Amino acid sequence: MFLKVQLPWNVIIAAENLQPEGLMLQREIILRLLGDFAVKKATKDLGYFLAVTTLEKIGEGKVRQHTGDVLFPVVFNAITFKIFNGEILEGVVHKILKHGAFMRCGPIENVYLSNLKMPDYRYVPGENACFMNDKMSKIGKDVTIRFVVIGTKWLEAEREFQALVSLEGDYLGPITTPDI
Repeated sequence: MFLKVQLPWNVIIAAENLQPEGLMLQREIILRLLGDFAVKKATKDLGYFLAVTTLEKIGEGKVRQHTGDVLFPVVFNAITFKIFNGEILEGVVHKILKHGAFMRCGPIENVYLSNLKMPDYRYVPGENACFMNDKMSKIGKDVTIRFVVIGTKWLEAEREFQALVSLEGDYLGPITTPDI
């Protein structure tokens, strides 16, 4: 789910990058904010940081004593992406294993669909391994799948989420194949 959030942030501008012109200072603050925002990647509460939409306020700068750098408190709006249990999403399969499939869903790289959560699908081994059901519906590499989220896990060290998903429900399963 996409979320619109308002965040306070501290932007530090190095003393050598300070310009007396107001517009150049504002530009430097925005560039630093965007760089810091991209590096942050995600948080457990807000999910993945996708985009800064508006800069609401730039506070008064405070000079840091030992370095001479200036710290500016800013408030801005942003778009984030976080998955929730029970949410219906779509992902693209990037890896097939005997016991399930791994998909990507937006910025989330590790979405796991267990073979136990694919009713009526069976594993078909081979060079292009896949899961197939009696109606010839195929789950293989590069196939887009609609699924329901049944569990999420936040990994603090990697600053990313993992998800466990299922095809148990109405209108869930493959929606496109790479052959078409």
